[in-house]
Amino acid sequence: MQKKFTNILITGASSGIGEALALYYAQGGAENLFLSGRNAERLNDVAERCRQFGAKVYPQIIDVCDQNAMRQWIEKCNDAAPLNLVLANAGVSTGEETAENIYNTFNTNVFGVLNTVTPAVEIYEKQSQNSVKTIAITASIAGYHGLPSCPSYSATKACVKAYGEALRGSLKGKGIDVSVICPGFVKSRITDKNTCPMPFFMSAEKAAQIIALRLEKNVGLIAFPWPMRLATWFLSILPNRLTDWIYAILPHKV
Repeated sequence: MQKKFTNILITGASSGIGEALALYYAQGGAENLFLSGRNAERLNDVAERCRQFGAKVYPQIIDVCDQNAMRQWIEKCNDAAPLNLVLANAGVSTGEETAENIYNTFNTNVFGVLNTVTPAVEIYEKQSQNSVKTIAITASIAGYHGLPSCPSYSATKACVKAYGEALRGSLKGKGIDVSVICPGFVKSRITDKNTCPMPFFMSAEKAAQIIALRLEKNVGLIAFPWPMRLATWFLSILPNRLTDWIYAILPHKV
């Protein structure tokens, strides 16, 4: 049985996959969309386009690294309309591996996810067992194995991938569904900065469609495209001596 999401919260909704998912759900008949981001101009533009499909949209400028602000915002959203899908989607790339950038990557990609998921779980635990209660965490294909070209980014995505997979099992008995999203190269402000080859490059709209359809079916690990998923999984099971050699001959980001 496929699920219908009507009251949806999305972090990182001002661009990329978050923006595309907001528009997908608005067009699909979502009643209430709670969208967050850090760029007011981009976020308000997404909100306005979503409203054209008839959805009630509540944009919020917020930093996912602010634990107290995130908890208050998520609780406020749930009071306005009981949430049935929370998408912890906000994330950043590292760029140059400086100390500042490394800490920013971990704070946003790991603690930003925790600051979104933890209040959502507490809210869901108080809701009826029969209600639709889904959490989705955006990780990455890069989370399958540590990548020398982006150590911090791949490490943070590996962390939230493992966390989401474990959380799915631990919350199953409470009627809370958890899905982990591991996309490959998807059009976004992050990929706009990439100088390395990006095989199987995909539009954000196509990625959003894949994600949404699989969330409706309660797929636990939404990893795509399949050739990249297979390749990264294979790398993850190889001996380090072999992966060291493979990464040494692959092109690096400039």
